[in-house]
Amino acid sequence: MASSLTKGASPQENPAGGQTFFGHPRGLATLFMTEMWERFSFYGMRALLVVYLISGGPDAKPGSQGGGLAMPEASAVAIYSVYLAMVYLLAMPGGWFGDRVWGPRKTVAIAAGIIMAGHLSLAAPGQPMFFVGLGLVALGSGLLKANISTMVGHLYDGPQDPRRDGGFTIFYMGINLGAFAAPLVIGTVGQKVGWHLGFALAALGMALGLIQFLIGSRHLSGRSSVVPTPLSAEERNATLRKGLLWLIVATVFYGVVAFTGSFTLNWALVPITLLGLVIPTAVLVRIKRDKDLSATEQTRMSGYIWFFVAAAIFWMIYDQGGSTLAAFAETKTGDSLFGLNFPSSWFQSLNPLFVMALAPVFAWLWLWLTRRRQEPSTTVKFALALVLIGASFFVFVVPMMMAEGGAEVSPMWLVSIYMIQTIGELCLSPVGLSVTTKMAPAKYAGQMMGVWFLAVTAGDCVTGLLSLGGVDLSGAGVVALEAALAAVAGFAVYKYRRKVMQLMGDVH
Repeated sequence: MASSLTKGASPQENPAGGQTFFGHPRGLATLFMTEMWERFSFYGMRALLVVYLISGGPDAKPGSQGGGLAMPEASAVAIYSVYLAMVYLLAMPGGWFGDRVWGPRKTVAIAAGIIMAGHLSLAAPGQPMFFVGLGLVALGSGLLKANISTMVGHLYDGPQDPRRDGGFTIFYMGINLGAFAAPLVIGTVGQKVGWHLGFALAALGMALGLIQFLIGSRHLSGRSSVVPTPLSAEERNATLRKGLLWLIVATVFYGVVAFTGSFTLNWALVPITLLGLVIPTAVLVRIKRDKDLSATEQTRMSGYIWFFVAAAIFWMIYDQGGSTLAAFAETKTGDSLFGLNFPSSWFQSLNPLFVMALAPVFAWLWLWLTRRRQEPSTTVKFALALVLIGASFFVFVVPMMMAEGGAEVSPMWLVSIYMIQTIGELCLSPVGLSVTTKMAPAKYAGQMMGVWFLAVTAGDCVTGLLSLGGVDLSGAGVVALEAALAAVAGFAVYKYRRKVMQLMGDVH
């Protein structure tokens, strides 16, 4: 999922003497490569994460490589879900740092360094370093995600620049190229050679991205180095005081828990997961109740809540592609197809491969339907996405039942599931980004993309809470219930589409 978060931009200076990148400003190549390497490191580590956590434990595949953290699958799914939720939750403070403290360019450089340090921590032996590494990668990803897309927007002469949409399309391809290559390279090395060498390769990928970003930063717009709304001295001091206070509270609380010998992993995971549900709710309530909003903006926010909840349900299932589906791929799916043997992490390359293959088809399809005045409305596209993500888990039930006797199922089951999910993603993700910018109240225009990311946080936190609560997400019954929830939600959005469209007003 890519961000299209942009802000007003000044015309791009071209210090490269007229050089372009496929007809676009030369700085797009710098940002394309930075994002590609960052996604290479992110998705490479993600492809290994759940398999590494269960390796050597009760739910690991017999005869597979040991040396992991030997956790039960439920704990691995919970950790994965919380980690992914934090990446998207931290995108909001990441945008705040770019706007008010460092500026986008400096924030991205610092973020890349933090991500690299995180992957190096994952490459070091020991469980404490592993969790330090996860925290650093989540923090760095949140900082980078919110600011690099903003710098793409800075390359163009405002929102009306005809090259702008094409530039973001090229940038989006960089995301998917990195995500496609990562499991094939990092996944193979991690599963076939050694876990920590795989994590080290992720660090190398981010290091390459950082180096080329620093070298190529001269091609970026001067606007990217500016702090748009810098903190005043009073605001800075107040922020530091609040941050220090919360740090002291957390240190004292967890110090007492550790001193009494009561500390377990859930003491960290449960509060974070609850925050991932409370914060999105609080943000939506705060915006909805803001008295500065006009009546039209209030109505639009009521309509937007429908899309937010629908997206949260979608991502709750979709993001299990890297956890529940990844564990199933490792333990209960065959590892050869057409005579080719491969590690289970290769399944994580299917989604970006399908995105690159199908995104142009969907772009053409929507345009073709628009010319005939038959393009589905935003609500219908969301409804279709929910039905598709539900259908993917209904399909998932079949191989789960086939594998109950210990048999391995054909890899084609997972290929079909990932394809259905990708089609659903293409109906929801780009449309959700677009409708978020269109329905955003003027006062929150710069923050609403962060609100959209909070739908991912909410969905992943629901998955995390279920796992922490002892719900077996790898059971066919639970998977069927999730599928039914998504399908019912899709039908509800479709049934009430006219009401939602009324709330949207003149937004289409």
